[in-house]
Amino acid sequence: MSPQPIDGAQLLNKVESFHRRFNAFPSEGAYVAVALWDAHAHLLDAFDSTPRLAFLSPEPGSGKSRALEIVETLVPHPMVAVNASAAALFRAVSGTDGRPTILFDEIDTVFGPKAGENEELRGFLNAGHRRSGVTYRCVGDGSAQSVVAFPSYCAVAMAGLGSLPDTILTRSVIIRMRRRAPNERVEPYRQRIHEKQGHALRDQLARWAESVRKEVEGVWPEMPDGVTDRPADVWEPLLAVADAAGGDWPRRARAACLELVAAAKEDDKASLGIRLLTDLRDAVFQGADRMPTAVILDILNKMEDAPWGDIGGKPLTSRALSRMLGEYVTAANRPIKPRGIRTASGTPRGYYADDLADAWTRYCPPLPEAATSATSATPQVSGGADVADTPPVADASRNDTSGSTPLPLPA
Repeated sequence: MSPQPIDGAQLLNKVESFHRRFNAFPSEGAYVAVALWDAHAHLLDAFDSTPRLAFLSPEPGSGKSRALEIVETLVPHPMVAVNASAAALFRAVSGTDGRPTILFDEIDTVFGPKAGENEELRGFLNAGHRRSGVTYRCVGDGSAQSVVAFPSYCAVAMAGLGSLPDTILTRSVIIRMRRRAPNERVEPYRQRIHEKQGHALRDQLARWAESVRKEVEGVWPEMPDGVTDRPADVWEPLLAVADAAGGDWPRRARAACLELVAAAKEDDKASLGIRLLTDLRDAVFQGADRMPTAVILDILNKMEDAPWGDIGGKPLTSRALSRMLGEYVTAANRPIKPRGIRTASGTPRGYYADDLADAWTRYCPPLPEAATSATSATPQVSGGADVADTPPVADASRNDTSGSTPLPLPA
């Protein structure tokens, strides 16, 4: 007699409820995402990629390790790693005892400020995000060594203080944990009692995964509007699981996707270059068509919530500004460089908005609609301190500044 089919939606409800008993996650979307991640670990070979799950917090005592402990009871072949080397991990993943689900607690001891770069482990975690990911190593003695490709593809959940390298964050579903408020209650976790309950759910997840494997393989779930590129890679497996489960899970999964992707964007510590481009657009130019370097530096270095006043122990300089902007190109595919700007006091070097516009479009977050309207109505130089309003340059893309209205230098 064949076993009764498992209702995927009801099973995911039970998995979510199990987490709610012991974990105080920061949002509804976090509970949805973690339950889907638990289930996706049982269907790994049905997907082209596997998202990393990252429980992060600024302070200890925020429930990260407990979250990882509950995940451990629900996923296949859990391997708890603390300070595990990259060599140990890729040998475990390529071993014959079944591919583990790696649970990496105290990940801040690996990638924290005092831990060094750990490029080998970072490379392993990045490569293992993709089904085709492998790690190459030399095997053998002396001249008899040969290059061997070790498979790296596996599910990884992490918990730690602070943040992670950008290359790992962009491959992760990020749950920003926080200490429980006085009115937040969770049930104490007793391993001898509750581990068996988690394992019972784990076994049901494994059975359900086998029953829907063919349904999930090769499926490309519909993504919410605006979720593309790397965020889509991260969420596709989770949405595929939700669609296979049915019930209210497809809707809840997409709501969670939008919530957590938006939170990751807001929390993204973008590169210093992108921060510079964004500050130039929003705080310096503000619709102006050109700006002398002296004015740019004056504004940037006075911004209290920005890093420009203390770059390596000193304020941002014109040379550093030129070097950083030179990494980006204009719409004509030429490096962004300072050019002469005619002012009432001479022709100092500065930058044109036309040269920066393409980089602003490609790298900076969109302007709010109100700011966009205000910008489009302000074609002249008006955003810089001590820079008088002047008519726009007839052709700002030319190096020749003759005919442009002089601009006064800052006092």
